[in-house]
Amino acid sequence: MNGTELQVEGMSCGSCVKHITAALQPLAGVGEVNVDLASGRVKVTGNAESDVLLSALKDAGYPASVKTEDHCEGSKKKPGCGGSGCCCH
Repeated sequence: MNGTELQVEGMSCGSCVKHITAALQPLAGVGEVNVDLASGRVKVTGNAESDVLLSALKDAGYPASVKTEDHCEGSKKKPGCGGSGCCCH
């Protein structure tokens, strides 16, 4: 099963985790939603399109971006990095 990892801004508590899960879980193509509050990352398994996931989070009040594995090396900031939970910070 495919998946998407998102970097979500503005998460600060357990209620945020519940809101994010509730925004994503009912979407077509979403299998499982795993929210890591500490890192601000959300892993979504399934075949949902990333733009659909991002739109649902934006509507819920949580701006997000798709997390990519290859934009960071060590502690050097690369173009496209973002958010306080980014591996470059």
